[in-house]
Amino acid sequence: MSTAAAPVRQLDPHTVGELREAADKLLAEFGTSATSPELLAHVAQVAGEFSPALRHHCRPVDTADGLFVLRGLDVDDDAVGPTPTSWATAGDSGAVYDIALLLLATAMGKPIAWEGQQDGRFVHNIVPSPGHETEQTGASSSVLLSPHTEDAFHPGRAHLLMLGCMRNHDNIATTAASIRRTRLADADIDLLTRPVLPILPDDAYEAAQEYADEAPPAVPALFATKDGMTLRFDPAYTPLDDADAAYRGAYGRLSDELARVSIAVSLSPDEVLVVDNDLVVHGRVPFSARYDGTDRWLKRASVRVPGRRTRPPAEAAEHGYGQAALEAHAS
Repeated sequence: MSTAAAPVRQLDPHTVGELREAADKLLAEFGTSATSPELLAHVAQVAGEFSPALRHHCRPVDTADGLFVLRGLDVDDDAVGPTPTSWATAGDSGAVYDIALLLLATAMGKPIAWEGQQDGRFVHNIVPSPGHETEQTGASSSVLLSPHTEDAFHPGRAHLLMLGCMRNHDNIATTAASIRRTRLADADIDLLTRPVLPILPDDAYEAAQEYADEAPPAVPALFATKDGMTLRFDPAYTPLDDADAAYRGAYGRLSDELARVSIAVSLSPDEVLVVDNDLVVHGRVPFSARYDGTDRWLKRASVRVPGRRTRPPAEAAEHGYGQAALEAHAS
């Protein structure tokens, strides 16, 4: 794993104050971060009136790293309360940061949520949960969370993934690797741009597990665009044993290259990691959860960027395992 640092965009005190004031006002008006059409409409209006300086920080990812860290938000460790032991019990914990993250997400594109995940909320709480330690989901802790494309199984997945840090006393790292930093042989690229295997829905989508009557669509792992390569990658939910040896070999070399260029990003509570989900796979190193209110706690938002041409047109015909994405506001 590389020791290279993630690119940083530093918020100045004025832009931090602008964002926090907007989030405070919205929370005071609605009394909750549980998303509703009214709250989402107000978020879109407020984000549309951001200053040029704040909007500049929300510009697209602009390096081959495929990510950046937005730094300068103020998170009070005492005021946010203990780390929840489950997303289901988090409720409005850290509600003003939910709204701040949603405002930033709206400035970057169209926030999305999923009917089948975390009750359709547009901002998720990512915390270790008892009984889920070894799963390949955000609720795990004791195992390596394998590098993956967020919601890789779905054609409507986010273009951008945002991870806002609420607490990380143990400096637990998020891993990230950009396809644009890898070196692959032409023969491997040729194999991996073919639709050979499906990507199955992960364990966080219980309803999708029941979508067994529909044949899972085969999808390419790589896609060549005019701007460079993009990827769709989730080895933990890809039935590699169903492919021939040549394809498995190419996939393994892709995995090795992603591991070679991977960086570790240990977020602090004033930071938001923004990942281009078409360029970068992300994961997390193992850790020992204490469940004492001091464990790592992230907020997650997913964003679509209108007009992007980073995915094969054939994706539009996929069934998405019956899962529906919800958009925060109309175009």
